[in-house]
Amino acid sequence: MKHIILNIEEETSVAETLFRSSSPTRKHLAAAFIICFISIMFSGISSMLMSVYLPVVVKDLLGNVTDEKMNNVSAYINSIFIFGSMFGGFIWGFICDKIGRSKAVILSTAVYSLFTILTAFSSSWLMVGVYRFITGFGVGGVILTTNILIAEIWTEKKRAVAIGIVSSAMPVGFIVAGAMNNLIADWHNAFLTGIIPVAIAIVAMFTLSESENWKQNKTTSVNSSIFSPKLFAPSYKKNLIKGSVIFGAMLIGLWAVFSWAPTWVESITSDATKANNLRGLTMMILATSGLAGSIVSGWIANAIGLRKTMMMCFGASFIMTFMVFKLNTFVSAATFIEMGILAFFFGISQGALSVYIPSLFPSVVRGAATGFCFNIGRLFTATVVFFIGALVSFLGGYGNAVFVFSFIFLIGLFAAYSSKDKTTSGNITLNATFAE
Repeated sequence: MKHIILNIEEETSVAETLFRSSSPTRKHLAAAFIICFISIMFSGISSMLMSVYLPVVVKDLLGNVTDEKMNNVSAYINSIFIFGSMFGGFIWGFICDKIGRSKAVILSTAVYSLFTILTAFSSSWLMVGVYRFITGFGVGGVILTTNILIAEIWTEKKRAVAIGIVSSAMPVGFIVAGAMNNLIADWHNAFLTGIIPVAIAIVAMFTLSESENWKQNKTTSVNSSIFSPKLFAPSYKKNLIKGSVIFGAMLIGLWAVFSWAPTWVESITSDATKANNLRGLTMMILATSGLAGSIVSGWIANAIGLRKTMMMCFGASFIMTFMVFKLNTFVSAATFIEMGILAFFFGISQGALSVYIPSLFPSVVRGAATGFCFNIGRLFTATVVFFIGALVSFLGGYGNAVFVFSFIFLIGLFAAYSSKDKTTSGNITLNATFAE
């Protein structure tokens, strides 16, 4: 057993067992990678399907409605999904620490996929709301548990690259959801695609191995409750605050851009037909650029370190948000190039943060603590989305609203700059990629 000293703003002694002889085989790593990638991709599809088919679903369930009613329904459905995702991120963190990483991945995948299927049979907005909340609950769990599983089974040198590529599955799902709108006319059939991740969950029951890191550290825990009081121990408090601020700052800014950019493009385009086409193009550019950033994030983090990577992403995001939303009065090719650069840095940040946040905590509380950091920002974001209409009016339009929200990037930049992580363990370095 190796005893690790984790120095992050304060010296915290953490006893943790490092495994070497029982590391996963290539077969098990490949199975975990494929299962996690597909599960995250379909969680991205499930996340975006309602936004893609919303006008059709509203007409089917409510008939013809006014634009105001449509906006209210959209805000209701989007916010309830985010609240579900936030709640899931919290709860699945504790479950993940209690029952294991692989079981949590399988169960969370089964939850979101089953309730995506049930959404297809909804006959009222009440049913849609309930099903979307539980779908979000499962999606929040998948985002968390897959990251932790990959982080614990991959070697230190390849960990950042593996998580970066797996994280890219989410924007892939967004792109696929957009394409489904053109390929599947009936929204009921679109939601029935949830049967695919159900099949993946079944396959995972027989092929997805458990993290040896979790199994060995599980033997040191005597707490029988899922909700471990260890999470809020004084030794973890600073890292909980720091992780929440850094992840939350990027999440809030990212959500503001992705939520409001298409509508902002429409608002500065006079031609209604052209504006509708540009909305779709905006989402495609944001998704594909974010995908590219996620894929390369691991190599960038390994090259310059995670702290510098995050500082770069926060600084670049603030500058590019200003360029896109304050310097453009009409849509041009330059607008989309700038938007693509902005989304590229978003993608890098998501891959880097997915590695960084779990590294702040030992295995015994890693799931719960990471879930806490991931979802504090979602609480604020979901509340903002619910009041989006009034907020945009108060701030003087979508462009001004996005720019005001971009100042959150400066808070994240300061938090990342102030973070001076040193990770040592005598002869063994834990999560060497995080050290500078």
